[in-house]
Amino acid sequence: MIKDFDLRKIVEPLLEWFSGHARVLPWREEPTPYRVWVSEIMLQQTRVEAVKPYFERFTKELPDVQALAECSEEKLLKLWEGLGYYNRVRNMQTAAQFVMEQYGGRLPADYGELLKLKGIGHYTAGAIASIAYGIPVPAVDGNVLRVLTRVAADDSDIMKQSVKNAIEQEVAGIMPADAAGAFNQALMELGATVCLPNGEPLCGECPWKSFCEAHAGDCWQSFPVKSKAKPRKIEDKTVLIIRDGEKIVLHKRPKKGLLAGMYEFPNLEGHRNEKEVLDYVREQNLVPVHIERLEDAKHIFSHIEWHMTGYMIKVSELETERSGLLFVETEESERRYPIPAAFAKYTKYMNLRLGNERFNRES
Repeated sequence: MIKDFDLRKIVEPLLEWFSGHARVLPWREEPTPYRVWVSEIMLQQTRVEAVKPYFERFTKELPDVQALAECSEEKLLKLWEGLGYYNRVRNMQTAAQFVMEQYGGRLPADYGELLKLKGIGHYTAGAIASIAYGIPVPAVDGNVLRVLTRVAADDSDIMKQSVKNAIEQEVAGIMPADAAGAFNQALMELGATVCLPNGEPLCGECPWKSFCEAHAGDCWQSFPVKSKAKPRKIEDKTVLIIRDGEKIVLHKRPKKGLLAGMYEFPNLEGHRNEKEVLDYVREQNLVPVHIERLEDAKHIFSHIEWHMTGYMIKVSELETERSGLLFVETEESERRYPIPAAFAKYTKYMNLRLGNERFNRES
């Protein structure tokens, strides 16, 4: 699929470059199968710098497959709070439980067996197999697709599964058997630090600059070729910060669907006016004493976009839980209840801190 380009010539200069330019990352210091797995799942759709503190906390609290398999749902989601895409960690726990049952708590040293685990696709299986076990199988992610289509000036549509499969096969054909993990990591590293996803690549620092066809033709902007994804569905919401002193109202989301099992501020479909909000609050048998309009916010999921408006409503006497609502102290919420980053814009109105922000202040 890499058109008229001999990929074999990328290997030696890439490995030589990587030996002197590999970033120091916590999961590289001790690349056990479990740590590689956790890091690769966290790094999906999340920046390296944001992942580092999450990885340190997660592996400290849940140091092995057994700890992950046995972790309570609330603790698990709290450790993941702020990373988003929560099905990632739910799938990890399901896979960990399967590994405990079928493999005695050790991730299998087999690419095909790794693929059978929930939440592990070709890329993650390839990363674990090559980095932790030295098995010569490819790990092709967006970074790898970008650097390979640029070096060869290949205009194949990388959104097509057939193209991804073909590139995986070509990478498998050039992998150095004695340096599989380093080779895969070097490809990813080149895409993350030199042949950048956003903005102009740092061609002067690239080990392939002497033979890169996109560089020679000054056409790096043209690669990779991606067909456009379907536009996201827009959902309007009105978020309610209902408080009484240091107590706030939370609501647990359903066990299935978007943000399953997480805790949220009560919210209503559509953009509501002040009267509609007060009517809703009274319907919950609460007594509003003050209402304040808050700023708008937006949160983007993979296929949905929330456009939110907010209100803070002070009420009298939050004492008895009603209508599935929880009345909790701010401190207890920070410690115990996982709240999605989708609501981050509104947590400041109760001095709530999510994810990294909370741990940074405590450390």
